[in-house]
Amino acid sequence: MTSRIGPLLLIAVVIVVLSACASKPDGPVLDDRAPDPRSIPDLDAIPEPTPRFEPPSRYGNPPSYEVFGQRYYTMNSAEGYRERGVASWYGAKFHGRRTSSGEPYDMFAMTAAHTSLPLPTYVRVTNLDNGRSVVVRVNDRGPFLRGRIIDLSYAAAHRIGMVDQGTARVEVVALNAREEPQRVAREQRPARSPEPITTQTEVAMTQADSLVFVQMGAFGEQRNAEQLQRQLQDAGIESVIITSRAQSSDGFFRVRIGPKRNQFEAHQLIENLRQLGFAGMAVIAE
Repeated sequence: MTSRIGPLLLIAVVIVVLSACASKPDGPVLDDRAPDPRSIPDLDAIPEPTPRFEPPSRYGNPPSYEVFGQRYYTMNSAEGYRERGVASWYGAKFHGRRTSSGEPYDMFAMTAAHTSLPLPTYVRVTNLDNGRSVVVRVNDRGPFLRGRIIDLSYAAAHRIGMVDQGTARVEVVALNAREEPQRVAREQRPARSPEPITTQTEVAMTQADSLVFVQMGAFGEQRNAEQLQRQLQDAGIESVIITSRAQSSDGFFRVRIGPKRNQFEAHQLIENLRQLGFAGMAVIAE
């Protein structure tokens, strides 16, 4: 009898441990990302950054990089960028850690993470459900989850009212470092008779870039590139091309769509591709 107590006790312990693991929720817990209430500053008093020219960061701007088996391509320029999709936010779990640009992450600063925009880039993020918007400085990479286009800091997420639900439908627009302060100054002037103002989006739609493509992927094997080309064509996408190994300095076969007239048109195509279930796209300007 005594000899059986050890095995029975071991079995009981295993059952308890497995029961505890089974009851633990999957994925990140919101409380793990929320800050200690005692350490929260006055979020409404945190200023939004003023767009200004900054040279590209020494870190976080490789031509391409891979995360979780997915390759992403860094845009050469943010000019004309406008995209709609789902935003998320990240907080205490990453507070103080190094971002992709090398700067420490500050959950109480107006910053964000993006997979392909140049670091740093200033963007305006508008919550499409409540109309609230915030200007943030993109200095990190992410989010690497399907269907999400930007990861906001805790402070920025609070500013547009999306902390509690965790995600929100947003529009992200890149800001011109020279034009945005002038736009703010115009809005603060007394009302007068309207004058025609050419917006940055209108300029992007009328001025053609040299060659702008939407890149869907890069493959070492030509048959893999051809398979993706067929998938895109079956989805009704036109002008899908494959660059040959000889055209590439690194020997990859690249699947691209285009050329498009400008980056604004390319990002409109990316939004349509996301709705069709494609991911990992990037704008390439040559």
